[in-house]
Amino acid sequence: MAEHDDDVALIRRWFQKLQLCVQTVDFAGSRPLFADDIITFGSFTAFTMGREATEHEQWRQVWGHIDQFRWRLDDLRTIISGDRLTAVGMAVFESTGYTEGGKAFDRPGRATVVLGRQVVGEEWIAQHTHVSLFPGTPSRSFGTKREHPPAL
Repeated sequence: MAEHDDDVALIRRWFQKLQLCVQTVDFAGSRPLFADDIITFGSFTAFTMGREATEHEQWRQVWGHIDQFRWRLDDLRTIISGDRLTAVGMAVFESTGYTEGGKAFDRPGRATVVLGRQVVGEEWIAQHTHVSLFPGTPSRSFGTKREHPPAL
């Protein structure tokens, strides 16, 4: 499967947009990045069905409680289908979490994102995500940030 540079660039841009949304706690701005009927794995539930449920059960449990979220995009890995309408993006992230007492800790993890689009050249939309923390990383963070207006 030959990968086209423009397809990879759009996958990288998808991850960059999500990074900005996580950093700014911009739930509204993140919604267009995800299909309405997305199916996710995550830290708190086995399967989450739909973007609204994913936002409620996953994003709102994490984004406002961490800082310095950043994908290591130099290490981004991709698989793109022959018709260039489906792709998988895999990336490692770094973030800072907080104990109940407010002490900061490193909170690294990884994600696999299945992306789709109707036409080659369009922006990618996430159909599935699986986000997990590296072994030994505390699953809860107790930082507090408020939701901000859309960043995108």
